[in-house]
Formats: sequence, structure tokens, C-alpha cells
Amino acid sequence: MLDPGEPKFRRRKADRPGEIVHAAMAVFAERGFAAAKLEEIAKRAGVSKGALYLYFETKEEIFRAVVDQAIAPNMQLIRAMIAAHPGPLSDLLRLVAGRIGILMETLPVGGVVKMVIAEAGNFPELARVWHDDLVAVALGGLTEAIAAAQARGEVRQGDPRTFALEVISPMLVALIWRETFVPVGAEPFDLPAVARQHMEVMIDGLAAREARP
Repeated sequence: MLDPGEPKFRRRKADRPGEIVHAAMAVFAERGFAAAKLEEIAKRAGVSKGALYLYFETKEEIFRAVVDQAIAPNMQLIRAMIAAHPGPLSDLLRLVAGRIGILMETLPVGGVVKMVIAEAGNFPELARVWHDDLVAVALGGLTEAIAAAQARGEVRQGDPRTFALEVISPMLVALIWRETFVPVGAEPFDLPAVARQHMEVMIDGLAAREARP
């Protein structure tokens, strides 16, 4: 609830950067980076283009804010969940599947992923930011967890970083399917269900032979 003594315009001004970030994420997902217009971002955020420049000087700065404020905190939560998990890897992968399923359904992250892939050649900074702040965080956390599970005898021998990539990749493909083929008539997948089923397959495939039931 608003503090009656706080001027309404002051609270509105404090909210504006977040509103701009969320508007930009939607525009990037729909239009791509090159085609995204600052005028449209400002309009969706309910601010003037001049007001937008009070907070961000370039479209690249806005993209970085989208990653830092809207997406990276979720990756950091997943990384923290992985680091703090005390039990077997199978339980952890099921938790990760649930969290990723929620993210895929509640954020337009699929459209942004498609944008980064499509436009990385012309805008390599987009790919660098996405890799450093998101992909490397998720891949690094899973790599460490799989390596620890190997040391405990839970997981078969193999490169843990490659195993981590195998855990992540099908969910990225499912996102790209939704963003690329569903709009032209392809049958959609239930993405949280894809995440859950994939993790069960990975749990079985990663298990050390002596650990199999």
C-alpha cells in the first residue's frame, strides 16, 4: 500500500526502470533486437522516449538490464539451489526441472533466446552477455553437481560438463520449437512436462551401473 505521505509521482518515477525492462523484454522477444524500436519500448512502459533516455542511453544498455534484472536473478537462484542441495543428484535434477518449467511458462525467455541465436552474428555482445550471465552460470552449476555425484559413485564416468550440456539442451530446443514452429501451426509441447520427462530420462541415463535399481 502506498504511504499516504509519499507523493504519487515519486513512487512512479522509482518504478520506471523496472517497467522499461519488462516492456523491453516483451518487445525483444516479439521483434528481435535489430527491429526493436525504443519508441515501442517506451510506449509499452508508459513513458516518453525522452524519459526512457533518463535511465538507458542505448538499446544495448536496455538489453543488459533485461538480462541482469529479469532473467539472471532466476539463474542465480537455480545456481544457489544446486550449490545448497544436500541430497542425491536425481532429487536435484527433479527440482531443477520444476524451476525451469516455471520460468519457461512465466517469462518470455524463449523469444529472447531465439533473438540472441538469430542476431549473435550482427550483435556479438548479446551472445556474450547471455553466455556470461546466464548460460555459464547454469552450465557451471550443473557441471559441479554432476562432478560431485560422480565422486560419490552416483553418476557414470564421463565428462561432467558434457553431461550438463545434455541436461540443458533439450529444454532449449523445446523453447525454440515453441517460438519458431508453433506460430506457423506446429503442435505445441507442454514445456514443464518436457522438462520433467527429460530429467527422468537423464537420471536413468546418468546413473552409474552399480547404482541402477
